[in-house]
Amino acid sequence: MKRRLSFARMACLAGFLALGASSFAQTGYPVKPIKLIIPLAAGSAVDNAARILTQKMGQNMGQSFVIENQAGAAGLIGTERVAKAAPDGYTLGGFNDSIMTMLPNLQAKMPWDILKDFEPVSLVATVEWGLVVGADSPYRSAADLMAAARKAPGQINYGSGGNGSPQHMAMALFASQAGLSMTHVPYKGATQAAVGLAGNEVQAEFQGIATVNSLVKAGKLKLIGVTTAKRMPQFADVPTVSDSGLPGFEFNSWFALMAPAGTPKAIVQTLYAEMSKALADPETRDKLTALGLTPRGSTPDELAKAMRAQLQRYGELIKSAGITAD
Repeated sequence: MKRRLSFARMACLAGFLALGASSFAQTGYPVKPIKLIIPLAAGSAVDNAARILTQKMGQNMGQSFVIENQAGAAGLIGTERVAKAAPDGYTLGGFNDSIMTMLPNLQAKMPWDILKDFEPVSLVATVEWGLVVGADSPYRSAADLMAAARKAPGQINYGSGGNGSPQHMAMALFASQAGLSMTHVPYKGATQAAVGLAGNEVQAEFQGIATVNSLVKAGKLKLIGVTTAKRMPQFADVPTVSDSGLPGFEFNSWFALMAPAGTPKAIVQTLYAEMSKALADPETRDKLTALGLTPRGSTPDELAKAMRAQLQRYGELIKSAGITAD
């Protein structure tokens, strides 16, 4: 049975650009640098995408963006900082879907409510994913990994950015659909997991391609499958997992811009319009695409609707796969 963990529909960028000028006129915003808190490690897919996006936004808006990475506690701490920040548009959050729609399904007690404590600004990009192994691994495809796992149940270790992380979710879905037993080794972040894989501490991982792209290019990891429906043009020689013995398997994650609840609508509209303008820039799009991301864009209302739908979908997966945060 095919299960797809991605937005069903993404908004087009056409028509967004005209909002920018009117929003600036209404708010006079921004008049000082904007802080973007990312509750993930430097070098993660969200971090890489945020730096590309905010560089262009800063140029267009005439103010710099200051990125602060605060990894730890699966993103709870950094996200709480955004929730408690002044709702004035000068502290924002760059969150992935793990923080927004996985954690609430895994944690019995949450210090914030993703639907009540934040103002959605826009979806930024979907992070396309791949199956990666060490440079010296004998596995050359998803089929090779599945065959090895069937021969030695529980003896192949896979890494992730932590219990309930997107990496954990992706492999749990893969193992469930393929009928495999593998051993999970959680790290303190996706970047650390990728480094552990390069050091042969584990045998395989699903990772956002933007997270491992530099390691793949440096020859320290091998990309042996992508989780898109079709091959990716920038990795045309890499087959899809679906075509490598697991028909219908797809997985991606996403990165969104959020503001604290109560941020004035005019400021939210300014941020949305400026982000859309940056995403429409060909150079910015090319940089994101080269990392393995797909530039998207959505209205604040569309992002809110998608968050609710994703919360439900992940809740169903977590329950069926027996995934816990412990």
